[in-house]
Amino acid sequence: MRVAIAGAGGVGRSIATELTGNGHEVLLIERDSRAIGVDELPGAEWLLADACELSSLEDARLGEFDVVVAATGDDKVNLVLSLLAKTEFRVSRVVARINDPDNEWLFTQAWGVDVAVSPPRLMAALVDGVPGTDDASGALALMTLPDTDLLEFTLPPGAPHAGRPAEELSRDLPEDVVLVAVVRNGHVRAPRAETMLETGDDLVFLSSADVSELLAETLAPHEGTGPATVPAPEE
Repeated sequence: MRVAIAGAGGVGRSIATELTGNGHEVLLIERDSRAIGVDELPGAEWLLADACELSSLEDARLGEFDVVVAATGDDKVNLVLSLLAKTEFRVSRVVARINDPDNEWLFTQAWGVDVAVSPPRLMAALVDGVPGTDDASGALALMTLPDTDLLEFTLPPGAPHAGRPAEELSRDLPEDVVLVAVVRNGHVRAPRAETMLETGDDLVFLSSADVSELLAETLAPHEGTGPATVPAPEE
């Protein structure tokens, strides 16, 4: 896919690193020249521009991108970009970051937003828990986005991916499921390719399909992966 990301802060760079590592073409749009680090992300293209300026988006040929991610630290900028991407450039999928949970009600399809992600809300849900009941698979729906679910699953003892890099899990996931965060000891980290998964990790997935049972099968312990049983010596 071709993905345009507005905002080259920590969030935008992390998204770009993950996407380029998965073979996608990424363009980072940033208006602050001090935030541009071509050497840090050699696999991405950079554009020094204001993402709220229609002329800048025309120069970027935004209409040729499959996805636009509004990841700046300013909700007003993210909303304006989302609206322009959807109405002026007909981008098929627009993902927007919500910085202030009080602004969540604005991030709807009326503003061109297909998927809205609120990191504060997500982290609060992971710390405090959310109302609702886990389904039989053990996956917990943290929040529902338009046509998309955010799921949490704790990596159980004996899981085949425990002690393995996140890259291997990403390859084994069902279609339309993406690993977006690993929570360990109360700390949230981006699942980079080399991130080693551990038993007890809370894994957060973004899914556009009802795949909780398939996800449970992927993460469940396989037969023979538990601790070995040593027979007692014969007397």
